[in-house]
Amino acid sequence: MALDPTTQGFQTRPYVLDYDWKTVVLYALGIGATRDELDFLYEGRGPRVYPTFGVVAAYAPVNELFLRSGCDMTRLVHGAQSMRFHRPIPAAAKLETVGTIKGIYDMKKLAQVVFETKTTLSGEPCFDTEWQLLVMDAGGFAGPRPPKSEIVRPPSDRPADFVSEMKTSTEQALLYRLSGDYNPLHADPEFARVVGFDQGPILHGLCTFGYLARAVVAQACGGDERRLKALSGAFRKPVWPGDTIRVQGHRVSNERVVLETFAGDRPDAVISNSWAEIAS
Repeated sequence: MALDPTTQGFQTRPYVLDYDWKTVVLYALGIGATRDELDFLYEGRGPRVYPTFGVVAAYAPVNELFLRSGCDMTRLVHGAQSMRFHRPIPAAAKLETVGTIKGIYDMKKLAQVVFETKTTLSGEPCFDTEWQLLVMDAGGFAGPRPPKSEIVRPPSDRPADFVSEMKTSTEQALLYRLSGDYNPLHADPEFARVVGFDQGPILHGLCTFGYLARAVVAQACGGDERRLKALSGAFRKPVWPGDTIRVQGHRVSNERVVLETFAGDRPDAVISNSWAEIAS
């Protein structure tokens, strides 16, 4: 199936995610929550919900957008992810999500495809997501170039205001996929080898994004997930299950933190051009 630039602007039907506390606890475990985060893991204390759980509601409409746009899933790279949160996510609810193909852009050899979703609770905005995707060998269709995006770098003249290290398990991707992302790249060693990962299945980018959110909530939000208003980052390098994820944060204002995420002892960031917006 070839990428179809004429599908820009397509909007899905509303998808409903009807979930209970077990769904949000499974997600929290999938992004590495530990007993020290019991409020997110035990229904006797809520449970509270990490805001990035919102990607779970987006999976179904985004899957339809993949099919409608003609993205070749074997040539697809998740380039960047952004989320904006309008209200806390309940531990049990019916969320309604609509997805849109926001843009399809020509990058010569590559194509950039941008999806967005908007999720409501009882008719009121709850959270929005934006997915920037790169499709290899799908450019050259004489389409528009992608719009320039903000470049965010941490200050170079001072150390990070916080550093958070979190260990992933060797089964982390197998656990995370139970929240709805069933791409075999994260489970099947043979599939991973065929697409170029001889070391084996890699961790979902959105799992690493969830680890990033946990670090921001703990270190920049005083443990209060309701203060996280937006989170964004570009995926640069793969993470393997079993890696230790390290998040470095620089406060650049009362409301904004610039972030870099690393994995293992490797020097290059796995998530960069990354920031969080924090409510005071």
